[in-house]
Amino acid sequence: MTGLDALVGEREISSPAEMEALGRTIGESLGAGDLLVLTGALGAGKTTLTRGIGAGLGVRGPVQSPTFVIARTHPSLVGGPPLVHVDAYRLGSAAELDDLDIDVDGSVVVVEWGRDMVAGLRESWWEVELDREWHGRGVDTACGTYSRATEDLDADTPRRVVISRRP
Repeated sequence: MTGLDALVGEREISSPAEMEALGRTIGESLGAGDLLVLTGALGAGKTTLTRGIGAGLGVRGPVQSPTFVIARTHPSLVGGPPLVHVDAYRLGSAAELDDLDIDVDGSVVVVEWGRDMVAGLRESWWEVELDREWHGRGVDTACGTYSRATEDLDADTPRRVVISRRP
C-alpha cells in the first residue's frame, strides 16, 4: 500500500471541482486490491470524490451514489481494475457488507459510510474523512445538525479532508 502515501495528511478543499480533482489524483495512485473508506456527513463530498477517483482510474461512468443499489461496479475503459462503489449506509453490519461478495483483490473498492465495517475485507485500508463544517458554516443548530435547506447553499463551503492508513 504505497500508492497514497504521498497524499496522507490533512488538506483544505475549497470547491466541488477541487474535490473531484483530488479524487482524480487518488484514482491515478490506486490499483487492484486497494480499499478506501469514505467518512463524512451527508453532502460532505464523498460521491464527488469518488467521481474523481473513477476518472483517475479510467472507468466507465457515470459515477453516482449507489445508495439504492448498495454497490455499483464500473468497469475499466483502459485495461485497469474496475471500481466498486459501495454505499454502506443502509447495511447493518460488516457481515452484510461481506455478503455482497465483492472482488476486493481484483478491484479498487470505495465504501461510503463504511467505518467499522471493512476490517474483514482487508488487513489495511485507506480512510478518507471529509468534514464540511469546520469553518463554522453550514451547521444550522447548536447541536450541529443539518437541514436540507442548507445543503445546496453550502456546496462551495470549504471541506477538510484527512487521508490516513488504517488500522
